[in-house]
Formats: sequence, C-alpha cells, structure tokens
Amino acid sequence: MKRTFDIVFSAIGLVFVAPVLTVCALCIKLDSPGPIFYRGLRAGQFGRPFRIFKLRTMVSNAEQLGGAETPADDPRITRVGGFLRLYKLDELPQLINVLKGEMSLVGPRPEVLEEVVNYGERERELLLVRPGITDSASIKFRHEDELLRGSTDPHAAYHAIIRPEKVRLGLEYVHNHSVLTDCGLILRTLAVLFQPPPDACAESLKRTENIAR
Repeated sequence: MKRTFDIVFSAIGLVFVAPVLTVCALCIKLDSPGPIFYRGLRAGQFGRPFRIFKLRTMVSNAEQLGGAETPADDPRITRVGGFLRLYKLDELPQLINVLKGEMSLVGPRPEVLEEVVNYGERERELLLVRPGITDSASIKFRHEDELLRGSTDPHAAYHAIIRPEKVRLGLEYVHNHSVLTDCGLILRTLAVLFQPPPDACAESLKRTENIAR
C-alpha cells in the first residue's frame, strides 16, 4: 500500500512541479557555474547507496570546501540557493527518487554514507524503511540551517543538539508508520513550508554551545 501511494503521488507531484523546476533550473544556471542537480551519495533502505536528486544550492565544489552540515550563513550557498533552501524547493527533484523506489514520500531523511557506517545497533533500525522526503524530524527542524547559524563547529553542534532528536523521531516512525500517518505528515509539512525562521535560533545555539563548554 505504501509503495503504491508513493508511486501515484510522486508521479502526480512531478507533473505539477515541472514548471517550478524549470524556472528554478534556469535561475541556477544564470546564477552560478555548475550543474543544475546535486547528485550526492546517500544510504537507502538496508544501507544500499543511491544518488539523491537535489537542485544545486551551493558552489559546484562545495564538498571539497566544507562538511555535510550547512549553516544558513555558509559561504558556499549561492544567492539562488539560499532562496531554494528557504522554501525547500531544492528537495522537489527527490520525487524522482521516490518514483524509482530509492526513497519514499515519508520516512527518515537519508544520511551520507560516512554517517551510516558509524551507526550503532539501535540506529541501524532506521535503515529498515526507505528514506523519505519528509518526516517528523524534518518538520521539527524545518529551519535546521538557522539553528546552526554562527556555530564555530557546525558538525559538532549538529551531532550534539540536533541528531539525537532526529534519531529518536526516526525510530518512532519506523516502529509506528502507516499510510494514515504518512498523509498526516505530508499535510503538516505543507503547512510549515512558509513559516519564517525563528529569530532566536542562532542565539539559542550559541548559548547551548557555551554551556557545553
């Protein structure tokens, strides 16, 4: 049932977002040199690697210039990329991954392979389902890049503050998901897309880092 749901709604979604993707692609090409899509490797169901489809929001050699965690003030983000990331338009091409069976509309977000190889026994349960475009953690950390803004070490901040809760919510989904919960999460995702980032995110993170020290 879940796979049928994914196929039907990803196909319909691609038809509806095709004009938006065309405009975004043109803006990306005019804004900075490089490909339209970012095709980074991610871990899929059971840890199988696949190449994710995302609209490119950073300079073409971003992976050589920094880590996977991306604060809102990361200098690698292009002008158009900042806008795409704000409204999650860069994630729309992942409907292709859903149609191909590499992802689902709803599920724990796919991680880079370097993260997955260090999973413990409990965390490996996240790989029992297909990774998704959205889930409870995606909604809760809708402005994750703002939470990391100004951090002296985005990688450490992400793992100390954000990742534990993402894992908890991901495991909760793995053990309790259904088509009904998927529908609810999709509606919640659409509802928060245009909410502005909270002003105090970056300051809150700095205070947390100072306490940790």
